[in-house]
Amino acid sequence: MRLEGRVAVVVGASSGVGRAVAGALAAEGARVHALARRAELIERTDRVVPRRLDATDERAVASFFAELGDVDIVVYAAGTNVKNRRLAALDDPAWRTMLETNLSGAMHVMRAALPALRRRRGQAVLIASVSGRWPDGSGPGYQATKAGVRALAHGLAFEEHTNGVRVCAILPGAIDTPLIDSRPVPPAPEVRAKMLRPEDIAAACLFVVTLRPEAYVPELVILPTELQAIGRDLTR
Repeated sequence: MRLEGRVAVVVGASSGVGRAVAGALAAEGARVHALARRAELIERTDRVVPRRLDATDERAVASFFAELGDVDIVVYAAGTNVKNRRLAALDDPAWRTMLETNLSGAMHVMRAALPALRRRRGQAVLIASVSGRWPDGSGPGYQATKAGVRALAHGLAFEEHTNGVRVCAILPGAIDTPLIDSRPVPPAPEVRAKMLRPEDIAAACLFVVTLRPEAYVPELVILPTELQAIGRDLTR
């Protein structure tokens, strides 16, 4: 129970990585506020408190953190992609959907959570993507938003390390989540079986937030062994 007595907020907790992270933090003793647009999909337990929240709604995010008070851990795991992701086919509504969910939502959450994280000398983890550093088939728009998430994490860490706030960007490769279904052509079952699982990302997140306060990981890359290496993608 390494996180006994800690308060955590996980954004994007209704499925995939966010759901796995919320479960992992709760299993280690944290009281987890699990936030998502579809909060009805989150199971309430003794340590997991579901709440409906749209991270793209800046006022709602600010109100939530003002009401919550102190928080030790914030994980931003909300994210989306679209089918028509090649730049020549990417229309403005699809671009704005990715920008608002992937990057603006992260900005709203970090800004609203920052006073509490300063008080508790807490930790933030932003789930970015390896595609934000090395191009793959996820599309330039998605890659741009995830590169922004990575830059947000590093910029915030640069500003806040003297306040004791640790910020980590986790950059996963291909993960077997419902987001994979939004690909123009879903991967073959044998390829999907070799992808990362949400639990892999949750384990990485748990490692990051259970380090002693004097140490932190600014960035962590995690890839599916047989499918991806830095700059190489066999997931399609």
